[in-house]
Amino acid sequence: MARQREQLFAFYEDDFGLSALAGKLASATAPDLARAREFAAEVAGDCEGEGAVELGVDIRCLLDSDLPDETLRAAWLAATHERFDPADFGTDLHGWLTRLAELYPARPRKKPQVYWPSPSPPEFAEEKLRAAVVAEIRVSAAELRHALVHGGAGRTLPATVPEALEAIAGQADGETGFRLLLRVLKAWAVPVAKDQYDRLMELSSELGRPGPLIYDGLDIQWLPIDPARRDRSGDFGISVLAERFSTFWEEPTAREGVAHAATFDDSAETPGTAAALLFEDTHRLLNSPLSADTLTTLWLAVSDRGLDIDRLGIDGRDWLRLIADVCEERLREVAPAYTPVVGPARTALTQPVLEAIDEATPALSTRTISAHPAPIRRVPSPRRPVRLRPVPCTGHHRPPRPGELTERPETPCPTAPRLTTPCPTTPCSTCPRKPHRRSSRHARRWPGR
Repeated sequence: MARQREQLFAFYEDDFGLSALAGKLASATAPDLARAREFAAEVAGDCEGEGAVELGVDIRCLLDSDLPDETLRAAWLAATHERFDPADFGTDLHGWLTRLAELYPARPRKKPQVYWPSPSPPEFAEEKLRAAVVAEIRVSAAELRHALVHGGAGRTLPATVPEALEAIAGQADGETGFRLLLRVLKAWAVPVAKDQYDRLMELSSELGRPGPLIYDGLDIQWLPIDPARRDRSGDFGISVLAERFSTFWEEPTAREGVAHAATFDDSAETPGTAAALLFEDTHRLLNSPLSADTLTTLWLAVSDRGLDIDRLGIDGRDWLRLIADVCEERLREVAPAYTPVVGPARTALTQPVLEAIDEATPALSTRTISAHPAPIRRVPSPRRPVRLRPVPCTGHHRPPRPGELTERPETPCPTAPRLTTPCPTTPCSTCPRKPHRRSSRHARRWPGR
């Protein structure tokens, strides 16, 4: 059966189809035929019933391949960690799959109601996909056989599982073989080197599959944390934190907002890298000759007053020290062997950056940052630090105490909705009441990430 390529990250958050069914059976205790049918119904019911499309396609790709039952059974038993064998219930795997195919016949996908252009289907030739998946199976073959032998595999013959996966990927369907390979690697805790993990992620991205399909439950052999290594594709460090506070951050306290940002590792990064990068940026600023006023001004400008540390009575350096403390807590949790360090300053781009700032200065001088509720009429210059001169907001009557940095009042002030005390009067005309939150994105990465 020919598979229609689609950007399935728009439908699923992780695994789907026959491999998702294998995962459910692998985590169950002695499932029987009735329980297996219940799991199949759960997989088919995913995404408002669209899961039945992928489940039916996976099954028909295997049935139409004419692969012998012993080949399919070897891969299936490995994928389910030997928890469900149709032979125990008087039928072979072909017979059981045929009954599932009758329950989930082929049908076109319902077009979801969306209000943006649908992503274009991935352009990935089947032969290219099959070759790529077979290559990854061969890379994992030795470790897989070792895991099967030492993992107590009984009916699954270690010598036949890699060959069975190769046969499915090469002769039945590359997509099904890809996901069954991932399911087998996870079921038997097969270690996956970082370079292979990167290739699997790239393959998933090209297919338009969700990132958790790869990394959730996979035993990745991460490299040591190194702030000088750039594995992620986007921004990082203090600028990402400022961007987070400039939008509608939703954590109850600022400290929790920093803690969330410190856990925001990219899927290509060793866990703890986001905290290490943020720690390095923070300590570079703390160790600089910049005054506390200048650091406060910088934070308010780049975060668009997302957290008004000046109105909270928080010194800019104290705020940076809190960020550094949170980063160290995160690193102690996920990388206790790592010692946070600040490497030598990278000065190669200093002059080009200063020139870019000088070029932008005339335009910046005409802008008012955070016009409501307390504008910053001037921006800091790298040549001449500028003291902050915010226009006071009459709607705010008492500067909160430093302890309120970790306490959000039950009734937020309408003039300063983040970490401030309740305003005893109605808001002034320059401080309109407006929403300051948005939902945090569940998918922290682009489609493949």
